[in-house]
Amino acid sequence: MLRVNVVVSSISAERYWDIHKPVPPIQINTNINVVGMEKKQDASLDVPFVLTIVYNPSIAQMTLKGSAYVIGEREELDKVLKDYEQKKPPAPIIIQSISNVVFVESILISRTLNIPPPVPLPQIPEAGAKPPSKKPEGRDYSA
Repeated sequence: MLRVNVVVSSISAERYWDIHKPVPPIQINTNINVVGMEKKQDASLDVPFVLTIVYNPSIAQMTLKGSAYVIGEREELDKVLKDYEQKKPPAPIIIQSISNVVFVESILISRTLNIPPPVPLPQIPEAGAKPPSKKPEGRDYSA
């Protein structure tokens, strides 16, 4: 069983758009890059990462850097490192752990800068609104 501890070591964020101007529709691109993987003496892995968030139009930018420290059985760690060296994607638990931490941090930062959060917030339907239909699109199954 792998255990992952994520530490953010650097945050850079800036809002460019004047808050009083109307904001056009915004596209937000997020990218998490694992920039290395190193085995440590204490039978752990150090996995540095960078999260970049780019807003289009360019109303803001955000970058978070840090490391995920992975602890587990020697065989599991060796497999994770071997997969990385073979250019395979990192173990899902590593990416999920990094994502959980950096997206929560980025939401807090976006609130401080008064910019849209980089992850979509859940949509709550209005009272009395019909829920979306579950039938497949493009075909009519009505009698």
